[in-house]
Amino acid sequence: MIRVLVVHETRLLRSAFASLLRDERDIEAVAACWSSASGTARSFRPQVCVVDGDGVDPIPTAGPPGGPDCALLVLASACRPGVLQRALAAKARGFVNKDAPPDRLRHAVRQVAAGERYLDHSLARDLLNTADIPLTARELAVLRLVAKGAGVPEIAGELYLSKGTVRNYMAAINRKTGARNRVDALRISQAAGWV
Repeated sequence: MIRVLVVHETRLLRSAFASLLRDERDIEAVAACWSSASGTARSFRPQVCVVDGDGVDPIPTAGPPGGPDCALLVLASACRPGVLQRALAAKARGFVNKDAPPDRLRHAVRQVAAGERYLDHSLARDLLNTADIPLTARELAVLRLVAKGAGVPEIAGELYLSKGTVRNYMAAINRKTGARNRVDALRISQAAGWV
């Protein structure tokens, strides 16, 4: 029996994904939101963790909530290379397009549970484009705080930087993205899936 933890912020969707997987004789699935995923994983001990790549919380770089022995399978939208880059950094074993038919998710779960990798063919081009993200990890951290509404003083305090350094990061972000200001830079970065 393959034990699967489905992590999604939207209750209806995570329940639907888990129900879809439970319909299979060889799959046992439970669902959790990001905030309760670690606790659920400790008691359930999943072999595969299916996560929403476009979720509210970024995919943790420490790996899936199920721990290092749990294979991470990411649900992603096409044309969002930043999401795929974060998933790669988290050592994802598989990627399934959110627009894929249900059988593709079932197949991917079985494949990553068997220790193999899975790449939805419709995401292959986006995965190759992950190297094109022009922003550094620190610049992305600054933008994530901008997305939460933080100003320069709050960003400086949160990241232990001077206000001048934060302004320099914002100038670099604007230059690299071709943005006119921080709101434009955030819009561009979110559209690309970087933030």
